[in-house]
Amino acid sequence: MSRRQDLPRVTVIGAGSWGTTFGKILADGGAHVTMWARRPELANEINEAKRNSEYLPGINLPREMAATHHLSEALDGAEQVYLSIPSQALRQNLKAVRPLVARSDVPIVSLMKGVERRTGLRMSQVIEQELHCEPSRIAVASGPNLALEIAREQPTAAVISSTSQETADAVARRARNRYFRTFVNTDVIGTEFGGVLKNLIAVAIGIVDGVGYGENTKASIITRGLVEMTDFAVARGAQHETLQGLAGLGDLIATCQSPLSRNNTAGRLLGQGYSFQDVIKQMNQTAEGLASVAPVLQLAKEAGIEMPIVEQVKRVLDGTMNPRDIAPHLTTDDDSPKGERTHNGQAGGGGALWRSLQRTLDQFRDGGRRPPRD
Repeated sequence: MSRRQDLPRVTVIGAGSWGTTFGKILADGGAHVTMWARRPELANEINEAKRNSEYLPGINLPREMAATHHLSEALDGAEQVYLSIPSQALRQNLKAVRPLVARSDVPIVSLMKGVERRTGLRMSQVIEQELHCEPSRIAVASGPNLALEIAREQPTAAVISSTSQETADAVARRARNRYFRTFVNTDVIGTEFGGVLKNLIAVAIGIVDGVGYGENTKASIITRGLVEMTDFAVARGAQHETLQGLAGLGDLIATCQSPLSRNNTAGRLLGQGYSFQDVIKQMNQTAEGLASVAPVLQLAKEAGIEMPIVEQVKRVLDGTMNPRDIAPHLTTDDDSPKGERTHNGQAGGGGALWRSLQRTLDQFRDGGRRPPRD
């Protein structure tokens, strides 16, 4: 692989749709990107044709992108490492990465949105355990990130989060270009759980879409879904404002309304009457929400948080509920009137949302001369 020596070198582990798209983001932002692909034929296609026709049909990749199926070659000289691996396979893949980054202090960035089924751990926690690295080296990226739209260079924004402001800023400066703007925060818990939980709500939206219910049903579930997301994340240590930002509300809107969403697609198939196993067979890519339902509900139980939407999604997945009966926004313990407020005492939107949107608009007008806070 030839490399321009004057460009910063970054590595993306995983060449699916989102990994390849993020590689394109980084290359278009001025870096030389080396992709690690599990299959040699995919690495060859990226190198020779500058295409990833299986995952990003019709997209031309920058010449600053190269690929290899040799992990050591991919990581050689990397100044930042981005991980885009199915969440349930992350731990096993990191065992091979560990000796190759053991003597390095480069930032490790998670592009994944899931929790580990066996342990309930967030992806940054799995990275910390398996790579034996300080949390300050780890960053996570989240937001309204539908891969194909971004690969087509449609403008969007994302948030980079790390317990270290310095790490978040460094990653945000690298992961940005004319169509992809990055904001920063230090609330890793909220940023990661926002990316996980919106997938579960998107499955519910897909189910009611597949059944044939309309916009009122979907709007109700999205709105109450944001309340469930916020209650859960705050109970686990997140900041309320993060769930009103790009990693929460922003990602929720994009994932629930788009047919490009894998979780929405999986839910729609369930709503049309396909079994869980049939859905898995039909999906060409991983729908992280399906694997995260059980561990999220276990974490919610431990925190004493009620999640009726996610509970009903699980019952549909288990085959114990007819998709046509799903109405989680109607579920209450009794018939007494309920308030709209979240359990942590905040309204389900309002001022916090408006302030978040206003900050975003201000930063775009500012021209993005520094990584703005989300």
